[in-house]
Parts: sequence; structure tokens; C-alpha cells
Amino acid sequence: MTTIRTNIRLLGATILVLFAFGCTNNQEPQITSGSVTLTFNELLHTKVEFADSKRELLLNEFQPSESVTINGEVLSNFKLENFHFESINNELGNGRRITITGNASNPQFNIQKNVIATAYESIPNLITTRVEYVNNGEQVLDLDRWKNNHYVLSALDDSLGENSFWSFQSASYPSRQDWILPIGQDFEQQNYQGMNASDYGGGTPVADVWRPDGGLAVGHIETEPQLISLPVNSTSENDGVELSVTFDTDSVSTLKYPHSIQPGDSVSTFETFLSTHTGDYYSSLRKYRKILDLKGIEFTDPPETAYEPIWCAWGYGRDFTLEKVLNTLPKVKELGFEWAVLDDGWQIAEGDWQTNAKFSKTTMKQFVDQVHEHDLKAKLWWAPLAADPGSRVHENESEMLLINKQGEYQKITWWDSHYLNPALKTTKEYHNQLVKKFMGDWGYDGLKIDGQHLNQVPPDYGNDKSQEYPEKSVEELPDLYNEIYNTAITIKSDAVVEICPCGASGSSFIMPHMNQPVSSDPLNSWQIRHKGKTYKALMGENAAYYGDHVELSDNQNDFASTVGIGGVIGSKFTWPESSAPGNEFLLTNEKEALVSKWMDIYKEYMLPKGEYRGELYDIGFDRPETHAIEKNGNLFYAFYADSFEGQVELRGLNANQEYELVNYETGEQLGVIKGSDANLETSFSDHLLVVAKPQE
Repeated sequence: MTTIRTNIRLLGATILVLFAFGCTNNQEPQITSGSVTLTFNELLHTKVEFADSKRELLLNEFQPSESVTINGEVLSNFKLENFHFESINNELGNGRRITITGNASNPQFNIQKNVIATAYESIPNLITTRVEYVNNGEQVLDLDRWKNNHYVLSALDDSLGENSFWSFQSASYPSRQDWILPIGQDFEQQNYQGMNASDYGGGTPVADVWRPDGGLAVGHIETEPQLISLPVNSTSENDGVELSVTFDTDSVSTLKYPHSIQPGDSVSTFETFLSTHTGDYYSSLRKYRKILDLKGIEFTDPPETAYEPIWCAWGYGRDFTLEKVLNTLPKVKELGFEWAVLDDGWQIAEGDWQTNAKFSKTTMKQFVDQVHEHDLKAKLWWAPLAADPGSRVHENESEMLLINKQGEYQKITWWDSHYLNPALKTTKEYHNQLVKKFMGDWGYDGLKIDGQHLNQVPPDYGNDKSQEYPEKSVEELPDLYNEIYNTAITIKSDAVVEICPCGASGSSFIMPHMNQPVSSDPLNSWQIRHKGKTYKALMGENAAYYGDHVELSDNQNDFASTVGIGGVIGSKFTWPESSAPGNEFLLTNEKEALVSKWMDIYKEYMLPKGEYRGELYDIGFDRPETHAIEKNGNLFYAFYADSFEGQVELRGLNANQEYELVNYETGEQLGVIKGSDANLETSFSDHLLVVAKPQE
């Protein structure tokens, strides 16, 4: 639990040197990290100066970046009293810290504000913030809200247009919207990291807004999910875009976080950050990932098996038959797929994970053996945390069911199920035993963990005897996935654990507990590409990102959007025609030729194993949209546009090296260029895939 009632911990820092300065000293109350400087004024407002941008990022010089709402009143002006600097060394490395103190008082209250801002040598252009509010008065104060890193960014040309800014916004909504969004006038999105619908919630606690010349990201760096918001909005009134880290106390129980401050007591905010950058959001997420690494959150390296192409039986839907699935496998193998996934429809019910009537003439173990006989690996679909009313778990082990604040079971709409509480030992052991059955007893090689509900759970108000406070269900959700993952790889060291939070925004708290992220029911090819860039930033440049079934891409045939960004390819085709007459996913001769073509390209280059170079291109402002992957000394470029004619820039090449350019989709020779003049005149529709090979 985050420390909130006592004075701020210094994150376990070992203080090496401490220099104290009063307000009369000659030093300014400011701190610098790389190219960004944070300066405080006499009201403890802050100014962010970023030397690498063409002009100031913020609309006004000083802004009330940290505020608290007490007794319904927003307090943002605190008279500067003193500040001091110190050198520190902690889990994030060596750094420099400023602690600055101010005061706000009137006849109703007397509040001291202590702001701790820290810059670390190994994480340039990022400054962390924690704020403590001390009640030095004699009355109990109602605590409604706090905000950290609250800024308004100005447009580059002083006029807020439809594409003045691009943004990364990670929150989950039933609309399954884009994670990368342009921002114009009258935009608003709360990005609440809790539940935004009955079974949609969670994400990565970072919001990033950028212009063509630079941007600003804010977020929190706690190691457990927190029920904060990262609101992003713009209005025609201020011609800027506003973002912050916002916490409303009524989003949690008083056992988790106080809703009032007693006289002589204090509360602390979560540790938050601001980060500046050029280019798009990729570098901000990489820095956030580095902080998690340093805090001991380990992201797994994908096994070789995670890069293998995937066929899924979902083309047949829930009404599949084992005969249809097994009859498709020869074609699956012939086309080069190496995984076969049995999807939803094999179970009696969610919460009753036994085989249903489809298995009346065979066992699941025998089915898996038949998959293996085709020299294919077997992956099983599964929806953890869900229990249908009437299912074995729902009726016989109801103590695992999550009770929301309204005193009701929390509904999972897709299956008409109810949530289980992931924080309970019984829930964790129940899931652990299921993994042992699926992979140990039945012989599966991997798991497809699926459902929009996976990303977040609400606080559980029905298990006060089993958990310290209701929000334990939120905080320990990642622990459940850790249990599942560790059990799976203990049974089979090269097991693939895919987590597909259907349409939800990927959660950085869950990512460490899987080795195959997926675009999770993308609405179009654009989502496949920008989700891929996001996962590569957070899980590593060689993450085994699965682009999902190609049938979910534009025109149901856009393999190029997965291959070009370094994704793993897959399909849910049905075959032969007699197995599902009229099925829209039928493998026609034309589609078979398409699959064969892209399978050859995929296996020849295996781009997911390369280094995704997300820092080279701005996904919002660069046109055409471009992605780059470095592998074995070659640079692979993928350009995307409805249509394009003109010059494209090939970034990241050695200025002193000549390169042969080849369209690696068609084999067409495109000429020779020098790295110092790496431009290509071209025209294309949809996509262009180019490899630059160094000439000897």
C-alpha cells in the first residue's frame, strides 16, 4: 500500500550529500534532467523548459501544476518558504532532488505543501514528482482530489487546429477506440484507469501529447495499478491541450486512501512524472519501461515458439466440431502455420472448464495428440476470472465471486458471466490448477487468454475478511497473471502465453506476465500498427507481437501491416468448403495464394526477431506513416498510406555507407543510395516494403 499518512519516504534513498538553502540563497528552485528544466516560482507553480523543442511547450510560462482540493476548494497557490537540494542513490540510480516547501492558510485551514522533484542520471528528460500535504491547522479537512503534473501545452503556430497535436491515451472503453489520437478543438477524454464500463477498464498509466517539434508525457510510476485518471482535453478558449495526473478520493475506499486529513496529519500523492521528448510517444514509453525494469518489474524474453505463425479455429465460431477442426489441420500445416488454436466453445461454461458434448466420442488429451500428429503445437482458448451463473464455480465456490460497491456481482457482458476476485488465495489456486490440467494433463503447448474483462477489475467490497481493503483486487490482478504464467512455463519452458484483452488498452502491469501480446480484436489495420508500436516500446523491440487474425485487418487481407512492423502473422481461415459452406473466412484459391506469399516473406525475414526502431519516425506527423526494423545489419522500412507519390526518407542509415534498396515484397531492385542522402522517390498504394542492404 502506498504510504499516505506519514511524511514522504524518499524511496529508500541513501542520501549522499545534503545542501540546505533558504529562500534568500542565490540558487533558483529548479531541477534539470537532460534537456528539460523544471523551475518553481514564489507560488510553487512550475515552468517546463525543453531545450530541444523549437519553441516553449507550455501555453504560459508558469502553471499551477500541483494542486489539492480541500473542502471543495481547489488550492494551487502556496507561498514559497524554503527549498533544498540533495544527491541521492536508490533503485532508479544516482540522481539529484529538490524538496520545496510552501504554505497556504486562511481562517479555515493551514496547509503545508512539500514537493519532491527528482532527476535521475540514467533517465534523461524525465523528472519524478511526489507531493505531501500537511494539515497544520486545528480542523479536519475534507480531501476531495489532487492533481500532479497539470500542464497546458501550446500549439506550435498558436492556433489549435484539427491536427495540431497527436496523443497516446491508454484507457479502455466499450468503443474499443484508438490508442493514438489526433487532438484538435473541443477534445476531451478522462482516461480513468479503473472501470469505464462493467467489463472495460485499465491500461498503461501514461498520457502523452506532442507537436511536430516536441511533446510532454505524464503518468505515475507506482508498481501496482492505481485508480487515477489521465485527462486530456482541449478547448477553443485556451488554444492549448491540457493533461494531468488526477486522483479523486471517492474512487477508492477510506481503507485505501484517506478522504480527510486530521490535524497534524498528512497525505502524500502517488509518485508521478513528467517527461519531454522529440518525435512521438515511443521514447516516453521506453523511459517508463526502464523505470519499471529498475523497480524490479521483469518483462519476459519471448521463446522461439512465440514467433511461429498461428492458425485459429475461431473461423468456425463457437459452433465448431472437432471433425471440422481436425480436417483443416493438413492445410494449416501445408501453408506453414505452426500453431493451432482451439477457441471458445469447448467448455461446459465459463467457470466450468470441463469439455462439453463436442467431446462425447473423444477426450481433450486425444484431440491434442491428434494436433501434435500433424506436427503442430496446440494452444487453448481460456477466459480466466469469469464464472457463469449456474457454473460449478459460481454455485459451489461463490466466495471467489467479486462483490462491487453496489453490493452486486460484477458482470462480464460478453459471456453473461461474473468476475472472480483475483486477490484471493483460493482464486489464484483455482487458476493454477486449471493451467496444470490444460498443459500438464491435456498436453497443450500454450494458452490464449481472452476477454475484454481481463484488463482490470473493480474493488471488491465483499471480502473484507480476506483482504486488507477493497482495492486489493485491483492491485493484485497482475499477481494472478504471474501465477498463471509461472505455472505454464514450469510445465513447458517454451510455452506461449498470449493475453488478449479484447479491444482494451494494453496494461503495463499485465504485460510482464505474458510472452505474446496481441492486437486484441483490432478494428482496422491502423490499430494493428499502432498497437504494435506501443507493445514494442513497452515489452521490448523484439517482442513477439501477434497481429491477430488477418481477417480482422483492412479488407481481411492486410498481412503487410503485421509483417512490416515486425508482427507475428495469423489466420482463422476455414477449409475445405464443405466444412462450412458460405463461411466468409473460407480459404479460396485466391486467399491460399495470398497466405502462401506472405508466409514465405514472413519466414524468410522473421522481422519480429529484429530490433524495432520506433524512435526513427513520428507515427502522428510523418507522412507516409513509417516503421523501421534493424536486423543483421539491414534496415527494413514499411510505408503506409492510402496512396502516396513523392519522396520518402530512409532514416537510421550510416552516413558513410552505400545501400542497395530492394522491395522485399516483390523483389524489385530500387537502386543504390548513400546513407548521407537516404531518400527514395516513389509512389504506392496501401503499403511499400523496402530493405536497405549495406554494400560491401
